[in-house]
Amino acid sequence: MKPVADMKNIHQLDLAQIQAQTRRHFLGWGTGGLGAFFLNSTLANAAPAGGHAPLDFARNPATPLSVLPPQFAGKIKRVIYLHMGGAPSQLELFDYKPTLARFHGHDCPESFIKGKRLAFIQGIPKLLGPMFPFHRAGKSGTWISDRLPHLERAIDDLCVIKSMKTDQFNHAPAQLLVHTGDARTGYASLGSWVTYGLGSENQNLPGFIVLISNGGTTANAGKPLWGSGFLPSVYQGVACRSAGEPVLYLDNPKSVSRAERRKVLDAVDEINRQTYQQFGNPETVTRIAQYEMAFRMQLEASDAMDIRREPKAVLERYGAEPGKTSYANNCLVARRLAERGVRYIQLYHWGWDSHGTPTDEGLNVGLVGRCRDTDKATAALLADLKARGLLEDTLVVWGGEFGRTPMWENRGGQEMEFIGRDHHPNCFTIWMAGGGIKHGISYGETDDMGYEIARNPVEVRDLHATMLYLLGFDYRRLNYPYQGLDQKLTGVKPARIVSEILA
Repeated sequence: MKPVADMKNIHQLDLAQIQAQTRRHFLGWGTGGLGAFFLNSTLANAAPAGGHAPLDFARNPATPLSVLPPQFAGKIKRVIYLHMGGAPSQLELFDYKPTLARFHGHDCPESFIKGKRLAFIQGIPKLLGPMFPFHRAGKSGTWISDRLPHLERAIDDLCVIKSMKTDQFNHAPAQLLVHTGDARTGYASLGSWVTYGLGSENQNLPGFIVLISNGGTTANAGKPLWGSGFLPSVYQGVACRSAGEPVLYLDNPKSVSRAERRKVLDAVDEINRQTYQQFGNPETVTRIAQYEMAFRMQLEASDAMDIRREPKAVLERYGAEPGKTSYANNCLVARRLAERGVRYIQLYHWGWDSHGTPTDEGLNVGLVGRCRDTDKATAALLADLKARGLLEDTLVVWGGEFGRTPMWENRGGQEMEFIGRDHHPNCFTIWMAGGGIKHGISYGETDDMGYEIARNPVEVRDLHATMLYLLGFDYRRLNYPYQGLDQKLTGVKPARIVSEILA
């Protein structure tokens, strides 16, 4: 029998070994670890239904976004999502209500407010008719207001959906629902799902790029709107700037050459390779990919974002001004990114929250300004994509997170200098254009007062299911195991593909 002192030393040694067996060690040892599971199940080129090839460090150390086969033949290759943050009023832009105009100034019906949750309206508000004239435009005869004269010229390329609905009436959760499929944080964004399923066509640029105008104003829900949630972080969106350095600190310091930067990255990559082989953590793969992507982006991103290379006529068509941060510049950058194979391009433009306060300046001033900021550039983007043959395999989506009420907002019963409408989840309007979508149609209807959907409701999850279908994916089969569930963009509730709008 060993002496007590030796037993004590052995016990301390065993304890140290047990303590060394961290959760990360355990996961790394168990059947190759979660890292191996991730790499073999989601990075297999030969795997069915959007799988990816195992990462071969000796051959290809950092390309987890390689182009992947979809589950079936898709109609489009990429998405440009134009999000109008704050929720533009459908009643001033696309959803014409002559009956509401006739009852302008009348007391709101009790059924509109009794037992309903409204964000700011108090008491009995007055009905508010359309603030601007409407007319039919194009061969399709689609209704549109006079606030969008440039977009009017592209009206026959649009599919206007007037029957969108949501169950959220505050900005942050409503934006999360639109862009992640869930009103809570921690879920993967639509752009992350798309790049997870399809990878990227350009290994020198991120597959998912975010462009923010309005001087870089952040969204109500913040960065989770383009986060990867439970998906590996290699699939999260990369916020870029359309003026100056595309990504802050992307360029080398003045005293560091590109060759020296390459040597540093090689050393860091070797450390990360060893770390991955030891622990099997998929986030180590992400770290390698991000370093390598940043190195390649130093040349490619600057070229893609540099709109000074565009002819003067193109700049004028968009209303773009090199060196500035604007929605017009971002639209032009979006076209340049689409040409370069970026899979998902997300534009945010804020200021559409038209309550009628001095801050937002309501419908009569604020909304007019937002239309002026965006109308010309949006129309130019559609025309440019079409002229270059890109619109046929690109899906462009425009919209906010909910709609606006047919009632005049009256906070505390006070009349305000500006005219506004409250948040309205019951119905709102978006439009889509591009590959696989019928052109020059309106889908769905609201009632005569613009309060409820009268025909063909479209839930947010239906929109997501339809977008995934156009990209070549069955929304029920594009999933990711997390917390004991096969997580999906559309969640657990049934969704439907809106087949009536498909070409």
